[in-house]
Amino acid sequence: MPDALRLVIGTLTRVPVPPPRRVDRSVAGVAMAFSPLVGMALAVVIGGIVQVLAPHLPPTASPLLLAALVIGVLAFATRALHLDGLADTADALGSGRPAAGALEIARRSDIGPFGVVTLVLVLLVQVLALAGLIADGRSLTGLLVALGTSRLAIVVACRRGVPAARSDGLGAMVAGSLAGWVVVAEVTGWLVLCLAAGLLWAPAAPASAVLAATGGLVGAALMTRVCVRRLGGITGDTLGAAVELTMTVTLVILVVLPS
Repeated sequence: MPDALRLVIGTLTRVPVPPPRRVDRSVAGVAMAFSPLVGMALAVVIGGIVQVLAPHLPPTASPLLLAALVIGVLAFATRALHLDGLADTADALGSGRPAAGALEIARRSDIGPFGVVTLVLVLLVQVLALAGLIADGRSLTGLLVALGTSRLAIVVACRRGVPAARSDGLGAMVAGSLAGWVVVAEVTGWLVLCLAAGLLWAPAAPASAVLAATGGLVGAALMTRVCVRRLGGITGDTLGAAVELTMTVTLVILVVLPS
């Protein structure tokens, strides 16, 4: 297995893989480019199981229960890495302190009020939106679009020209590591795949998946811009925050658009 695949799988999931033989900026950049594949793999496994189970739920079991379990499984499968980054980023941005002080807050192991409130709201919205997709029979499609798009947010955030907020850590290794043409190619390819998925699973509204993915990626770009302006660049925490916020926006758009 190539070092880049080992790195991205070992970093973004708890799947046991051998450690990469070499880790440098080149390997890390390729690893981040593979991030959407990790999201798609998670979606195929978890979404496939949900798609099979959902029609057999007893009348007493709400889709909310299944949605909450799915979000919990995703948190476990990713070691809650992105949720931790979301909480740390919310505390840093919400503190109102200059970049150095905000980054120091993000380094702390505890979670402050901004982090707690953000986690609760984001998880609640994710569960409610996913429950709607499950009830509508679109759990597999929804998870594919949402998880793939949310990991594509990492690619968007690591584009050339985006600086690192610190001189160490994951952000310093991957910030600006992906050329513009790579980002454009991945985003374009992903939107084409989303359109194909819409034509296959939602022929009445084939553009829904494309609109949802586009909205999620716009959210990722805005999130990255805020972090650059407030913190001076990206960190591993801000990448995790971008993943969770992009997933949330994508799920919300999917569930409110007609199927």
